[in-house]
Amino acid sequence: MSRRPPRRSSTRVTERSPQVRAAHLDALLKTVSEKQIRSIVESARGRLSIWAGAVRSGKTIASLLAFLIALSAAPNHGLVVIVGKTLQTIERNLVEPLQDFALFGPLARLVHHTTGANTAVILGRTVHLIGANDVKAESKIRGMTACLAYVDEATVIPESVWRMLLSRLSVPGARLLATTNPDGPAHWLRRDFLLRAGELDLMSWQFTLDDNPALDPAYVRALRAEYVGLWHRRFILGEWCLAEGAVYEAWDPDRMVVTDLPAIVRWLALGIDHGSTNPFAALLLGLGADHRLYLTHEWRWDSKHRRRSLSDVEYSRELRSWLTNLEVPGAPGLRGIHPEYVVVDPSAKPFRVQLHHDGWSPHLADNNVLGRIRLLSSLMAADKFRVHQRCPGWINEAPGYSWDPDKAAKGEDAPIKSDDHSLDGSGYAVYTTRALWRPLVQLHLELAA
Repeated sequence: MSRRPPRRSSTRVTERSPQVRAAHLDALLKTVSEKQIRSIVESARGRLSIWAGAVRSGKTIASLLAFLIALSAAPNHGLVVIVGKTLQTIERNLVEPLQDFALFGPLARLVHHTTGANTAVILGRTVHLIGANDVKAESKIRGMTACLAYVDEATVIPESVWRMLLSRLSVPGARLLATTNPDGPAHWLRRDFLLRAGELDLMSWQFTLDDNPALDPAYVRALRAEYVGLWHRRFILGEWCLAEGAVYEAWDPDRMVVTDLPAIVRWLALGIDHGSTNPFAALLLGLGADHRLYLTHEWRWDSKHRRRSLSDVEYSRELRSWLTNLEVPGAPGLRGIHPEYVVVDPSAKPFRVQLHHDGWSPHLADNNVLGRIRLLSSLMAADKFRVHQRCPGWINEAPGYSWDPDKAAKGEDAPIKSDDHSLDGSGYAVYTTRALWRPLVQLHLELAA
């Protein structure tokens, strides 16, 4: 007769037990830098903890380890929340790294989340994931009682959401942990919190690329080269600095304006900035065989100069005729270019309706102004961007495109809205299609959401 296996003890230590979780955390702490460990230990002393500094500097890993330690000791009363710009950025920046066994070892198996769901289960605790893309997100927080909060990229969160979240941390011992890249020196997070750390129950740390020993030196060199101007100072050097001067500091017409094109392997997009009294600009974006992006052709209509406005019906007809009759570069006698996407100015809804009526399939442009400026700046710095001389509107606009000093003084980053129509059209095309071309262009920088 077979013997029954011995009965397991009900007091067996499991992977989910506090003892094993503590052992896993101790093992993880041995893989991070001294500065990361110091920030993790010191964070336990404050109600507010903010990790600031360069991209890829180790601040997120340090803050997530601190969050796991705080979560394992959090009071049972009160909610645990993670706040980010969108649910998608929370998933990408936080949940996915937490589920990475290479980063967090066996603890990664204790992070459960279904993509698109607004909760996750971390170390056995339900964590609420809150996207805060605008001030309306404040209503998602109002009324809750929280014992632990984590904020991803705090400078892109509306100030009202941040202050409401602080007011909800009413449980004794409640804490808030946050990460951020630097912004302008007048930003509310720096002005009202970081500069007042001595008056508040707040701990903060400034990280640079050199504080992350895990980075490959070649990768660090690529990041340092690809971020230029404002972005280099903030995201590489970790400075809280003003946006001032020329937007595209890396623009070099002697090197970047071309008269000949390589083989265009993909016609990615036609980017359109719609104008009635202002100029209407359409730019063709192609991916070259040399793994660079090219603005190859431009169509503009300036009603002031031509002394005649066009209707949306006429714009649609003129664009179709223009594309149909374009000669394909490198293929003499072959005419007609058909881009994969037609990306249109978000404010031009009537024009998009007209395009639909005429058989086009227009896509709404991603209107993240700073995101597309940063991306195009980095493409220039990485020598991955060229403009054909057939795009005179773009070439003329680029040198004078400048940051608005009045808005910078108020803590806002914004370019002066003047003579930017071709620039906007190209920005819509480049930024909206970034998922198509990025794997082929080999750009290392972290993209905006």
